[in-house]
Amino acid sequence: MSSSKEFMQNKKTQRNIICLAAAVLLIAADLLTKRAAVQYLKDRPAVLIDGVLELNYLENHGAAFGMMEGRGLVFAAAAVFFMAAAVWFLLKTPAEKKYLPACAVCTAAFAGAAGNLFDRIALGYVRDFIYVSLIDFPVFNVADICVTCSMAAAFFLILFYYKDGDFQYLSRRKADA
Repeated sequence: MSSSKEFMQNKKTQRNIICLAAAVLLIAADLLTKRAAVQYLKDRPAVLIDGVLELNYLENHGAAFGMMEGRGLVFAAAAVFFMAAAVWFLLKTPAEKKYLPACAVCTAAFAGAAGNLFDRIALGYVRDFIYVSLIDFPVFNVADICVTCSMAAAFFLILFYYKDGDFQYLSRRKADA
């Protein structure tokens, strides 16, 4: 019979494998939709719901909203740092049920950062194609959805779900005995 620590470690490994599989699926969804956007939308916008939602191909050489154009190296470095932080968090986080939402947030954020990082490295720009014309929202992609939704979820989890001390295990300082 295995000890409790071995069981928890096995449970943590299983959780991390699930997170990895989910990240791979999200990254694949992002890259496949970007590929389809190039194939079917480049040089010809397609309207899904007139006046509400359009699929418009755009090559974004900057950050969100096209800001800071030409600073791809800065964004690539930020993405690598962000992805490393997400992996570190997943490896440090205990295999307890209360941390599953935080792990899901990290997984989605990692996938979004990875999808856009791939574009920046391979192409020198990010392929965007979803445009909410109803509110004139900037053109975005599946990776952007992953990052934005995960950050919004993290905000609400920190405010309303997790309590002071829930992430004490991440501190370098040991709790006073």
